[in-house]
Amino acid sequence: MTLYSCCLILLLFTWNTAAYGPNQRAQKKGDIILGGLFPIHFGVAAKDQDLKSRPESVECIRYNFRGFRWLQAMIFAIEEINSSPTLLPNMTLGYRIFDTCNTVSKALEATLSFVAQNKIDSLNLDEFCNCSEHIPSTIAVVGATGSGISTAVANLLGLFYIPQVSYASSSRLLSNKNQFKSFLRTIPNDEHQATAMADIIEYFRWNWVGTIAADDDYGRPGIEKFREEAEERDICIDFSELISQYSDEEEIQQVVEVIQNSTARVIVVFSSGPDLEPLIKEIVRRNITGKIWLASEAWASSSLIAMPEFFRVIGSTIGFALKAGQIPGFREFLQKVHPKKSTNNGFAKEFWEETFNCYLPDGSKNSPASTSFHKGHEEGLGAGNGTAAFRPPCTGNENITSVETPYMDYTHLRISYNVYLAVYSIAHALQDIYTCTPGKGLFTNGSCADIKKVEAWQVLKHLRHLNFTNNMGEQVDFDEFGDLVGNYSIINWHLSPEDGSVVFEEVGHYNVYAKKGERLFINENKILWSGFSKEVPFSNCSRDCLPGTRKGIIEGEPTCCFECVDCPDGEYSDETDASACDKCPEDYWSNENHTSCIPKQIEFLSWTEPFGIALTLFAVLGIFLTSFVLGVFTKFRNTPIVKATNRELSYLLLFSLLCCFSSSLFFIGEPQNWTCRLRQPAFGISFVLCISCILVKTNRVLLVFEAKIPTSLHRKWWGLNLQFLLVFLCTFVQIVICVIWLYTAPPSSYRNHELEDEIIFITCHEGSLMALGFLIGYTCLLAAICFFFAFKSRKLPENFNEAKFITFSMLIFFIVWISFIPAYASTYGKFVSAVEVIAILAASFGLLACIFFNKVYIILFKPSRNTIEEVRCSTAAHAFKVAARATLRRSNVSRKRSNSLGGSTGSTPSSSISSKSNHEDPFPLPASAERQRQQQRGCKQKVSFGSGTVTLSLSFEEPQKNAMANRNAKRRNSLEAQNSDDSLMRHRALLPLQ
Repeated sequence: MTLYSCCLILLLFTWNTAAYGPNQRAQKKGDIILGGLFPIHFGVAAKDQDLKSRPESVECIRYNFRGFRWLQAMIFAIEEINSSPTLLPNMTLGYRIFDTCNTVSKALEATLSFVAQNKIDSLNLDEFCNCSEHIPSTIAVVGATGSGISTAVANLLGLFYIPQVSYASSSRLLSNKNQFKSFLRTIPNDEHQATAMADIIEYFRWNWVGTIAADDDYGRPGIEKFREEAEERDICIDFSELISQYSDEEEIQQVVEVIQNSTARVIVVFSSGPDLEPLIKEIVRRNITGKIWLASEAWASSSLIAMPEFFRVIGSTIGFALKAGQIPGFREFLQKVHPKKSTNNGFAKEFWEETFNCYLPDGSKNSPASTSFHKGHEEGLGAGNGTAAFRPPCTGNENITSVETPYMDYTHLRISYNVYLAVYSIAHALQDIYTCTPGKGLFTNGSCADIKKVEAWQVLKHLRHLNFTNNMGEQVDFDEFGDLVGNYSIINWHLSPEDGSVVFEEVGHYNVYAKKGERLFINENKILWSGFSKEVPFSNCSRDCLPGTRKGIIEGEPTCCFECVDCPDGEYSDETDASACDKCPEDYWSNENHTSCIPKQIEFLSWTEPFGIALTLFAVLGIFLTSFVLGVFTKFRNTPIVKATNRELSYLLLFSLLCCFSSSLFFIGEPQNWTCRLRQPAFGISFVLCISCILVKTNRVLLVFEAKIPTSLHRKWWGLNLQFLLVFLCTFVQIVICVIWLYTAPPSSYRNHELEDEIIFITCHEGSLMALGFLIGYTCLLAAICFFFAFKSRKLPENFNEAKFITFSMLIFFIVWISFIPAYASTYGKFVSAVEVIAILAASFGLLACIFFNKVYIILFKPSRNTIEEVRCSTAAHAFKVAARATLRRSNVSRKRSNSLGGSTGSTPSSSISSKSNHEDPFPLPASAERQRQQQRGCKQKVSFGSGTVTLSLSFEEPQKNAMANRNAKRRNSLEAQNSDDSLMRHRALLPLQ
């Protein structure tokens, strides 16, 4: 068994040495060994393994200056710790560092050496073999760079619980502790970076982008997270492609075709520099410009891409960079590198040759290839490409500071500082083990690990509970997923005016600790688009929808491709690219451009508008005319015309007309609750009072003229008190209707938004249309009764009841209010009030003009007709007409009876009734004087009928005449008609009523 084990150990070391050799690793002994994995080269040479002979290890090509600087950062940190009197005193850290050549296969080859050494140590073969070159187990590994490489390494190291602290692997998949048990990192995971990319696109109001991702564990998860964030922000992805540094030319051509044909100007790229380089070269060859590149941290400062000859294509790049750190003394340490002095660093020789484009004679390369290296910023990746030309020998006296390479670009230390922090994290975990107090440890029963025999899993335990302060004063502690939360700097690629190189200008930052919405800060003034422009490029599927419009969906297109649709009336949008229009508040309406809401126009029948002014003037005119008539009637109250028209009722009628005209004013102006409740009752009661007065007047005179000989009882019931009682009763019914209406459903002011969208009509809500119908209906009922009596009394003496004029006024009243009903029902808004005002004024003017204007005309302009003789003559004529008709009817009846008795069939001559004076005046007067005397003292009327003619001559005495004149007048006025009947005497007996 012992012999077998020794042979196995010898075999492993022989294989390990053959695989790498002394120049393919950086190695130093120590009490505790740390492993390191760095990409000293960008890739491996393609070689066809036909297996005709034993396969050889593939050759690494394209030197990476940045990778060598990262390696130097690890060595510097270890040496700094070894020289520290407080950190791990009396302990020495060693290292074993290998080149991954940026490939999984080389990284696993190096990882196997760590695992194999640990397994050999676990066999505890020291008592059987005395190996003077024995190297202790690797208790932790720093690396690797790419997420895909770290994923493979973590799977292998996790089997043995060897802690792995990566400085550049940011894939969010590595946060899965179920799969990657021993993985930790000093770089934030890509989840925050993908969110930050989406925030930048949203900040610049882009919504139409393309995505490109490396086909590995870094690119795929990163772009997947970005898609999730983009979907939440309504960002549409036009295309999504995968790339790799190993993609063949045809695949690269297809991706370039997609980019060239896409309308998306912004391209989000989750990739490393080596994977993206073939694509960028083809894009440069085709000269595809005008694209904005949004770079992930892995290539945002890569020297493979940030080259002056590529700038015209990718000069608009905005990328993410890790927060820069400070490493005191690191600059001097970098300058001290020399192949002869760096005996523990097997990569120094190749670095020297690549830097100065020469070869060291004692090197293993007899004819090394010349190299043309690329310039870049601190985090840019430098590379060397071999050519067929031979290099001159190196003198060893070259000055490292005289050559500009990415190795010496230490102005912004990002990945280098992460390497430095990873080493210190492991050192502080070992320090916790070193200073552990028994009983307070992290292991069973509070026990502590032995620092001299520490194992990898024990270091992993302390790393998970690590908490220390770094050299910049920041707390370092890994979360439950083994991650450190950090912030990002946002950089923009500029072309240096000094030497034409690409420089990275910091234009903002992203703070993952801030609240959502406050994490991103960008200084737009520092950004140069395409290297010179300040105008933000446009990368939307559709042009922005201006305020006043909204985005409309186009069928079959992504949501980011839309058409702009105007906001409908009553809705607005005050922002660009509004997804929907907002409804205006109830009292507001959209302006003409639909960009804001303005107060709705308020409409009502205003005092100040022309229509309202006109109606007001007509109402005032009606009030003035009614007042004028009332004044005339008051002044001439003792004249026969005024007396003959029932003076007291006329006053009440004029007062009611004043109320009618005044009630119309309640319909003008902004409706208030009190005006709404007052206007309809005022209008209804005023008109009922008016119609009641006319009805009582007409009915009274009609009863007088149609009654038989009046008695004292008639005079009593036809007195003034009964007239006012009838008016009050008729009006009281209307008052009861109004009180019930106001109690059960009172009208109120109402803001109507429904009639017209942009106008608020302030109207009166009547409360109950049925009550309004009863109010108008009752008024019309009284008017109909009044019309009936007026029509029936149309042939009475005009001085008594003006029947024809009242009939005409009632016709006007009916026409107005019958027309009012359809007009009221078909109008809206302020015109409802206007229609009712017009109806009130028309009806009021009709009543006023028809009933009173003819009397005012006689009183003022025809005073000769305003006499007692005119009034009585008219009455007597009416009485005689009635008597004559009765006499003729009786005469005709008598003749028919006599003819039937005598058998006579001849025609009957017409009768003639004549009333003459028995005594002629002995002193006849001239004709003109006689007519004047007749006007003063009497009148003569001749009435003709179809069957005869009757002539009536009457005279009237004055109270102040002497008795003799009275007797002579009586003798002259004796009636000589022989066939007069009692009806004449009854009508004459009624004369004193007036």
